[in-house]
Amino acid sequence: MKKLYIYIMALGIAATASSCSDSFLDTEPITTITDANFYKTVEDADLALVGCYDGVQQIYANGVAFPVASEVMSDNCFGATGNNDALGYQVMDELDLSRSPGEVNLLDATWAAYYKAIYRVNVLLQKMDQIDWTGQEDYRNVVEAQARFLRAYSYFDMVRLWERVPLVTEPTDENVPQSEPDAIYAQITEDLLYAAEFGSETVEAGRINKWVAKAYLARVYMFYTGYYGAADLVGQATKAEVLQGLEDVISEGAYELVADYKNLWPAASSTINTAGDGLETTYAGKDNSETIFAIKYNITSDYDGNVDGNQWLVMLGLRSQSFSPYGKGWGACTVLPSLYSAYEAGDTRREASIIGINEEALDFDNSDQREYTGYTNKKYTPLANPDGQDVSEANGSTNFQIGQYQDFVVMRYADVLLMAAELGSGSAQSYFDQVRTRSGLASKPATVTNILEERRLEFAFEGIRYWDLLRQGVDAAASKLAFSGTVENGGVATPKTIAATNVQTTRGLLMIPQNQITRSAGVLTQNEGWK
Repeated sequence: MKKLYIYIMALGIAATASSCSDSFLDTEPITTITDANFYKTVEDADLALVGCYDGVQQIYANGVAFPVASEVMSDNCFGATGNNDALGYQVMDELDLSRSPGEVNLLDATWAAYYKAIYRVNVLLQKMDQIDWTGQEDYRNVVEAQARFLRAYSYFDMVRLWERVPLVTEPTDENVPQSEPDAIYAQITEDLLYAAEFGSETVEAGRINKWVAKAYLARVYMFYTGYYGAADLVGQATKAEVLQGLEDVISEGAYELVADYKNLWPAASSTINTAGDGLETTYAGKDNSETIFAIKYNITSDYDGNVDGNQWLVMLGLRSQSFSPYGKGWGACTVLPSLYSAYEAGDTRREASIIGINEEALDFDNSDQREYTGYTNKKYTPLANPDGQDVSEANGSTNFQIGQYQDFVVMRYADVLLMAAELGSGSAQSYFDQVRTRSGLASKPATVTNILEERRLEFAFEGIRYWDLLRQGVDAAASKLAFSGTVENGGVATPKTIAATNVQTTRGLLMIPQNQITRSAGVLTQNEGWK
């Protein structure tokens, strides 16, 4: 088995690993600069840390991105895509491999991308002691805090998607078996607690600080304790401690709600200008006051190795058609009408979140659209100028498919408020009301039931709803996810079914790629419901 090596790229260290035929975590050296002659100075550490952020950014550029998969599996969206496309998104949506038995490697590139990102972090953490930190010992902790958060972030995605995955905390060429979920969550928690203690207190766009770690620990706590019916987070964090972390974020005052909800999203805040030749916007910007943490994207992606663009956003655009300000894409994640109708009258979030084809009088041709419902998402969709040109291309991107530059906002301040309310803060009603008031709604009791419903409406299409359902229990999630009705495939009314039993059998987990099981020589085993 080949050893793992480190790659150095022009703009930062990028310890990548590509899947090879004889190992599920292999790579080859492509430069003469390796971990043996790097990792000497603080500048080296900073460069390596940039590589770690870059690795996490690149996770969602491979295979099926976590934000997309999370929406496909939720009760907000169907899988959709083109009427003649492969049925991989339907396999995820319905948790049913029989829909397309050949999709056994649907998530293979996704799996590999996570381990590439984790490898970068593990190399940096292993080399910390050989770096000269003289006079900057506190900064060492700040660097380590960021790296450990990124590892925890990656593993939290993975453990939710597949549950039992290999837990790798140092560079290795071993054929690592799967770990039980408690061991994975223990590592996630340890890393996040470190980041919460030693992270910087300074808010810097795209960078982890201690407030990010405290907020994200709460997300992990709420999923783990809900899904597994546990009293605390693997014995390392109690409800009271997690809630105090959220209260710390709130009292710090570094974040606040953006006044107008639609201004959180580029498409929702964009209109054609009075001259009719361009767009004008009230967008609050990528790094607005509500953003706790975001995966950053740039317009500079190309086909020569620069992969820093948002390459999954195009999946969510209107199928092959532009209606300015909405740009074209591949038609994934058509929206259930039940979500559109779930918003109260006067709730400004509905129009900010959902494109209503008929309501907005869009002359959309659905002849190539699978699972057409008349609704699609507005939060994450490409932008187009009035002449139909994609805004990213108009601004210089190589291609609209790889050059989208809208960030993925992992967590907003609204989530901090609602998590604190759900966990029983003494200010729960105030926190709950702040979110509702922003959306033009009157107060109502801050019960757990009301908060969970509010979360669906507040965070639609942000990759949160599916996990909120699962943390209420698999059976409860199955009852919400089950569907029997009709959609339009290529303009033809077609039955659509999502069976509750599929959710229960798989426990809401996805299949481990068959390639990875094969390469492990059977060390990895498939999840129930996918065998």
